[in-house]
Amino acid sequence: MSAHAAMTPVGILLAAGRGRRFDPTGAASKLLQPLPGGELVVAASARVLLSSVDKVIAVVRPDDGGVGDCLRALGCIVTVCQDADSGMAASLVHAIRHSLPAAPSWLIALGDMPHVRAATMLALRAALEQGAPIAVPVHAGQRGNPVGFGRVHLDALLALQGDQGARAILKAHPASVVSVDDPGIFSDIDTVADLSKTSKIA
Repeated sequence: MSAHAAMTPVGILLAAGRGRRFDPTGAASKLLQPLPGGELVVAASARVLLSSVDKVIAVVRPDDGGVGDCLRALGCIVTVCQDADSGMAASLVHAIRHSLPAAPSWLIALGDMPHVRAATMLALRAALEQGAPIAVPVHAGQRGNPVGFGRVHLDALLALQGDQGARAILKAHPASVVSVDDPGIFSDIDTVADLSKTSKIA
């Protein structure tokens, strides 16, 4: 492994949620909905992460409706989390384990956040490569996603449970703030109306 590869964060794309707020019946996957430009939500989310790191591990649930096929075609390493329905932590822990033993750090992105800019991903990657234990993007004084974690937090990440993701770790430890000009760090797809909300972040 080259020195460059040894420092580069592993990208993690969490794409195993059911999106009940988008469709309470679970019939329509928000991740497979087209954005105004035609690209699927999860594809747009993955594309930016893929452009920013050397490896992306994407986590999907067993009955993913085609999300895994989409991500695999883009170049993600797709892994199925059998207990994804137990909460986001299960998917995150699954991905972290899948990245071992070599991952030096992780850049954790969400499959329903397609508007994050590549410059934001690259800035977070740089912070992690420079040794930040935690790297968070901040725009207009507010934190958003994605978030980066260094290897120092491996044990805490593997111990996560429930649906809060890594929020407990973020609350308990100082983070390196990465200032970005990117409202996309707040913009996720929760409802059908969110699919058309691109003008404010263009």
